[in-house]
Amino acid sequence: MRPVLLVTNHVPPDRVPSLRALHAAEGLEVAIYAGRLHHATAGVEDPGVPFVRTGQRAVHALAASGRFRAVIATSAGRIALPAAYLGARRAGVPFLWWTGIWAPVRTPAHVAGAPLMRAIERGADATIAYGPHVAAYARRRGARNVHVAPQAVDVGFWSAAGDRHAARRAAGDPAFLVLFAGRDAPGKGLGVLLEAWARSGLAAEGGVLALAGAPGDGPGVLPLGSLAPEKLRDFFTAADVVVVPSVPTRAFREPWALVVNEAMHQSAAVIATDAVGAAAGGLGREGQTGRDVPAGDAGARAAALRALPAAPAERARLAAAGHAAAARHTPQAWAQAVSGALASVSAGRGDC
Repeated sequence: MRPVLLVTNHVPPDRVPSLRALHAAEGLEVAIYAGRLHHATAGVEDPGVPFVRTGQRAVHALAASGRFRAVIATSAGRIALPAAYLGARRAGVPFLWWTGIWAPVRTPAHVAGAPLMRAIERGADATIAYGPHVAAYARRRGARNVHVAPQAVDVGFWSAAGDRHAARRAAGDPAFLVLFAGRDAPGKGLGVLLEAWARSGLAAEGGVLALAGAPGDGPGVLPLGSLAPEKLRDFFTAADVVVVPSVPTRAFREPWALVVNEAMHQSAAVIATDAVGAAAGGLGREGQTGRDVPAGDAGARAAALRALPAAPAERARLAAAGHAAAARHTPQAWAQAVSGALASVSAGRGDC
């Protein structure tokens, strides 16, 4: 049976179990091309499924080759995405668009390419969305046959026990430990977080804001540098709260933020903003599985931080509910949803 082609520019480690699950269900080949990345995590050398490395311009010939029964492409790639779409059309096979976009992208390049993008959005035989927030946006843009595939991480790794005591010692045994894990990039909201931390006054009470992967200074601020995944898992275990302060920019709105899944698998309470896809997409639900605050509002974030040290029962409730919610976001659930999208266009393994 011919496999399915997936065209992407990046396979981070957390994506590997999902690709393996889809390969087991459907048969898969991944075409990985070089391109601009919005991810802090480096891609893997071997995704654990059949793959090729190719240039963006070569994607058209690959998709049009007749070797595949369907073509899936991600939103990245100014050349690779239309090449995959047109190649699938040339081969006469279904094209599926896998997207995390849920707000307009207003860079000059995206504005110039808007007519082509609209044609792909409306012309795709099926759309695979990161979550219901993305699905709703895609439908408003004219996408048809939209499926939600829940974003997943390596559940086995991120659910394994972390060394809480080692991380607390490394942070100086703080009275209250807040963790940020991410880059210092415009859309990540680090500046707003640092302002909120200063406003909260928690440093004067022995609190620490630990920054994994980003710089920062000030009372109670502890830059950790880049952490190996095992060390980051320790800090998720040790943190009283994990913060995801993303803000929207004209070029970026956080499609998901897998750090939310990772933290929840370690039963950490999460405070995110409404510009984080995992919150808009229902994993981090205000007052149920986490706390959501308006993006860019340092005062609201400071108040949320300020309220939690004196509320251990509330933190525990949010952490337990978040852990249960994240447990449903598995690689197998993602692969099953993609299989459903393939079946909807008569390109599933059971249809061939």
